Amino acid sequence: MNDDTQILIARLLTHQTLRREDKLVRRALSDEQFRSDIDARLAAVGMKFVDNVYADHVTLALMREVEPKIFGAREVWQNNNFGLARDGVALLVVLWSLIILPKRERQEAHQLAQDDQNDMFGKDKPLPRSEDVSLGISYRALLADFGDKLGKKTRMDMNLGQLAKLGFIERKGDTIAEGPLLDLMMDTDVLKERIINGALADVFGKPFPLKAVPKTEDEPTEEAVNEAVNEAADEAVEESVEQAPAAAVAEDTNTSLE
Repeated sequence: MNDDTQILIARLLTHQTLRREDKLVRRALSDEQFRSDIDARLAAVGMKFVDNVYADHVTLALMREVEPKIFGAREVWQNNNFGLARDGVALLVVLWSLIILPKRERQEAHQLAQDDQNDMFGKDKPLPRSEDVSLGISYRALLADFGDKLGKKTRMDMNLGQLAKLGFIERKGDTIAEGPLLDLMMDTDVLKERIINGALADVFGKPFPLKAVPKTEDEPTEEAVNEAVNEAADEAVEESVEQAPAAAVAEDTNTSLE
């Protein structure tokens, strides 16, 4: 007899994400006993099932209590297990802020991307799916606004390619769209406040925090601002990014994980 719990966990380990419409995923989200079995099996190996009502996919991540033993095992604490460099982590935070935060606002308002903002009956509609409200951002606009802060075009293109490969984003011509992991692997409750009032305060029209920039009599230099953005991104991600049990299946084998 097939063990549905075993099958679902194995599929998530193999494919990294599954859509909420998947038969076994729907069961995990609605069947309390089935979900308890999944959680117990995952907890035995330091993992957990990750979903939220705003995302169209589910995935697996490491439990917070096991992270120190894994990411603190080396001389320097790892801020992620996706192989992202510091500027790649900062770019990930920027993309999450520009894509997910506006999407969440539209979802909470039950407003589709093409809806009139003055729709008086919007709250009575079902919560929209991510693909119906997530608009993405322009690559050219991202490069113009953040290129100098995040390694210029060559470095940004390399990091965007890595983020796309990992499933955080999707490239559609000039548009950078939400990938299956972007709204799953970031803890909105922890990260939102730090982003809006911290690392990207200037983007959201709020004063940049003085503690993040060295105090000088003159305006902060571009290098100081860049350093502040990267440091704030590192701190925010270290506290809020759910760490996946494996970044991806290795390209040259079906059994080895990165």
